[in-house]
Amino acid sequence: MTKKTESNPFTEMFEKFGQDLNLPNIDVQKMLDSQRRNLEALQKSAAASAAGASALVERQRTHIEQALAEVKTAAESYRAGGTPQEFMVKQTELARKSFDSALKNVEEAAEIVRKAGDEAIEVLRKRIRESAEEIRQGFDKNR
Repeated sequence: MTKKTESNPFTEMFEKFGQDLNLPNIDVQKMLDSQRRNLEALQKSAAASAAGASALVERQRTHIEQALAEVKTAAESYRAGGTPQEFMVKQTELARKSFDSALKNVEEAAEIVRKAGDEAIEVLRKRIRESAEEIRQGFDKNR
């Protein structure tokens, strides 16, 4: 026995309407595959952003640990005593080190954020180029 496909008058009406207007045929499976690839690209982009955020948090944790170690060392050096001039030299040196460290930390954080952003954007750019090519091929095929 052959299997008879049931027709849907609603679908048939739109198919006839499209044929009457000479609209190109739409390959639904290709359209679904394209949307699946779009979602995969979004997921990869989000993963790249999340990895960047994770790297930034880890780097900030390391900076905080280093800063605490420096404060501990500075506090221990103040116990040793000394003249007011020696105390001022130590404070000046600590302030200079803190400023240099903060500047370095900001530069590193900016670089981590930039790299993560570039990677996330490149994933999307690649998918946009692929999608544009798929659309172009679809139009070329229907000419």
